[in-house]
Amino acid sequence: MGRLFTVFHALGLLLVVFSAAYVMPVATALIYGDFTMLLDFLLAMVWTLASGVLMWLLTRRRKGELSIRHGYLLVVAMWTAMPAFASIPLLLMISDLSFTDAYFETMSAMTTTGATVLVGLDDLPPAINIWRHELQWLGGLGVIVLAVAILPLLGIGGRQLFKAETPGPMKDSALTPRIAETARNLWIIYVVVTLLCIGALKWAGMNWLDAVCHAFSAMGLGGFSTHDANVGYFGSPLIEFVLMVFMLFAVVSFVTHFLVWRGRSLRTYLRDAEAVAAVGLILSSCLGIALFLWWNGVYPEFLTALRHASFNLISIATDSGYASVDFAQWPVFAPMWMLFLACITASSGSTGGGIKMIRTLVLFKQAGREFRKLLHPAAVNPMKIGGHVVPNNIAFAVLGFISLYLMTIAALTFALLLSGMDFITAFTAVIATVNNIGPGLGSVGPSGNYQGLTDFQTWVCTFGMLVGRLEIFTVLILFTPQFWRK
Repeated sequence: MGRLFTVFHALGLLLVVFSAAYVMPVATALIYGDFTMLLDFLLAMVWTLASGVLMWLLTRRRKGELSIRHGYLLVVAMWTAMPAFASIPLLLMISDLSFTDAYFETMSAMTTTGATVLVGLDDLPPAINIWRHELQWLGGLGVIVLAVAILPLLGIGGRQLFKAETPGPMKDSALTPRIAETARNLWIIYVVVTLLCIGALKWAGMNWLDAVCHAFSAMGLGGFSTHDANVGYFGSPLIEFVLMVFMLFAVVSFVTHFLVWRGRSLRTYLRDAEAVAAVGLILSSCLGIALFLWWNGVYPEFLTALRHASFNLISIATDSGYASVDFAQWPVFAPMWMLFLACITASSGSTGGGIKMIRTLVLFKQAGREFRKLLHPAAVNPMKIGGHVVPNNIAFAVLGFISLYLMTIAALTFALLLSGMDFITAFTAVIATVNNIGPGLGSVGPSGNYQGLTDFQTWVCTFGMLVGRLEIFTVLILFTPQFWRK
């Protein structure tokens, strides 16, 4: 029980840190002279700050070092608490918005899913749009990783948090000996590239509000937009190209980006087998889908097909979720292939979701090893990726993860089918939420949103977003009896 006090103590500190995120929408409300929004966000900031301080004060005498077990518990607690506090401004501003829908919206933002229940985005107050996109930006690399750089100064170690929150099977390899320095290095790169993206989008023709919002969602691979028509609102090939470049940047591990910056050599990208496989598969698929659409007469000119296929495929495959056209109207092979890519192409350590490309490579390598074993039972066949031997325990962990991933997809799909949803909508909604993509097909396609879901269906999708963002094991382990045994 004493360790639970430690979890609540750390959660209080994290909420105090999170309350600082309200500064940006408060500043936006001041800039635009929207004093109603200013008061709403100040009230939400005070509630969040006061809740965090109260939790900290009540547990300050029982604080201690977190174990790995309680690191996982704190991560899940924080990722469920943050959307609840983040939904306060939405509830204050949008009178007919239920708590279920508000929580879905902020969970979608924090998990960088990009699914929305809101309509009339063009008419939302700028402060609300900034808030939605800032949440995606913070969720992209993980607000908890940001807090890891601060917690050691407050007497709470951060390594357990970082291991529990950072995506992918290679999460034990730190960039520097100290975990706080690792977190700071990742965030420095994240901030610098975000600023470059803002500048590039402004140069491409966006106004400052749109540029900031879309840079936040592009770097977080979230896909939120300030317009109901999404990126199709701009009708600009240049804006689409800029977003494609930064989405491809964000789908590669930020560990790799750091190593490139530290070594001052682009060759590091070529030595990253995961990055090469992910970007290579995405770009080759762009060409293939463009040819497919042109051949089927969807677009009369190949360059037009290449433009729309490239932007929308890169957006979905990187788990961003932007849309420039209603790709659900394309021949079904194209959108289904895009959703398939979204399950596998994001790199471990990127802001994307899904299985991750490194696990996909391990799965294919293991299948090849099994074939060789059938032909040569006595042969020794170590698995290698990028010239490095992959230990058997990693391969077994990957197989276990993918099995649990598929079971999660199936269970949530059946839950939505049980509620009366049609199969295409149910299946693609689960794929879209668990992989943190955003749009699916059917009624949750790029021309619609999640507003028409029942409360039960909304909570199923909300759970899918949380499970997908925290890589399934982190959440589901809390439901095992072994987790709670001493």
